[in-house]
Amino acid sequence: MSDFDYSHLDGKLLQLLLAIIEAQSVTGAAQRLGVTQSAVSHLLGKLRQITGDPLFVKSGRGIVPTARAEALALHARLLLEDMRRFAAGNEFHPATLHTTFTIAANDFQRDLLLPALLQRLRPQAPGVRLRVIPSDVPRAEMLREGDCQLVISPRPPDASDILHKRLFEDDYRVFYDPAQREAPQRLADYQAAEHISVLYSPRRMLDVDQQLSARGIERRFAVTVPSFAGIPAFLRGSPMLATLPGLLGRGLMQGFASCQLPAKVGRMPMYLIWHLKYRHDPAHSWLRAELEQVVAAVLAAPPA
Repeated sequence: MSDFDYSHLDGKLLQLLLAIIEAQSVTGAAQRLGVTQSAVSHLLGKLRQITGDPLFVKSGRGIVPTARAEALALHARLLLEDMRRFAAGNEFHPATLHTTFTIAANDFQRDLLLPALLQRLRPQAPGVRLRVIPSDVPRAEMLREGDCQLVISPRPPDASDILHKRLFEDDYRVFYDPAQREAPQRLADYQAAEHISVLYSPRRMLDVDQQLSARGIERRFAVTVPSFAGIPAFLRGSPMLATLPGLLGRGLMQGFASCQLPAKVGRMPMYLIWHLKYRHDPAHSWLRAELEQVVAAVLAAPPA
């Protein structure tokens, strides 16, 4: 193994390493970077010489990173962020920004906020791209290791280096197909029905389901799905009930009727979550402020 000659490194090589890890192929990395496959192969060869490691090995139809490549990727993300801040200096102009912001969000908050965020960003910063990944139950490591720059979730990780701000709260409502049933008027009617809900991996219930269970309100679940997107197909044409965030009625659950939950539960909070290292970053601060403006507009808009 050769010594690591840091003087031969540059931002393009760091971006190359991350692009190949994410795409799991040289061809895919070339497409992401907007260069030819031969250019990626040439730069990968240079990076292998610098690090003295193969960095990637074949696995099935693709390639996977070596242990050293994965370790280097953690540092590469931090170095690229430092380089971006170094180049930006003290002044920040969105119009000159060329970067990809990765935001982790599950389907509810993704569909509610992020299309409007992109529409808001494009006129100001045409060089900005959004990459959206699932947040599932968010972990602090997602932000520490640079998997994303922002998380939008009801569940901020409990860690001293993770910051969060409450974006909004939403009431839970009971959705149903009005062609198949009427709204449950009493708690007994609600409990007598069959239900559908979301169960995140590994077996993490929605907060409202945990609250009801803790109060001893038992229900019969006919089906659970891994995301909100799976609920309409099961609910339509059935007498089942789905207890969900009420704002879903503006999008995914349009066409269904809804009513108040016949039991008292807490509201669902939604948080904007980021790592401490971005606290004073001008581009990140701008992105957070723009997202807060989107939230204000969404909440002020009348239901469709």
